[in-house]
Amino acid sequence: MKKFLIVIGVLFAVGGVGIFAITKIDFNRTNADNYYLQITEDGVPHEDKLDDGSVMTTYSYQLDATNADGKTIPLEFTAQKNLRKDAYLKMYVKKDDQVSSYDEVKLEDIPNKAQKQLK
Repeated sequence: MKKFLIVIGVLFAVGGVGIFAITKIDFNRTNADNYYLQITEDGVPHEDKLDDGSVMTTYSYQLDATNADGKTIPLEFTAQKNLRKDAYLKMYVKKDDQVSSYDEVKLEDIPNKAQKQLK
């Protein structure tokens, strides 16, 4: 009986950790390379009609991004809104050019080599 309760306790603990991981960890940002860019132009709007008849607008961007080592690559990504001009973004990139997520950052939060490429 004691072993049974220990097994149940361990399974409960593992389940709790699993639920915590699913709710708190952003898997789009794990194992991703960080690149930085500045929004210099408006995005290209794309309208998609949904099944219920409503229209959803997304904005696509094609900009060069630089990593902390100063390496620059072209990136294509979309956003749910037209992003603010002159905003700096930290891009989370997987498989060399697939943007999985992004955050707006301040210029001083960007590594020096990347800052030099952005100015």
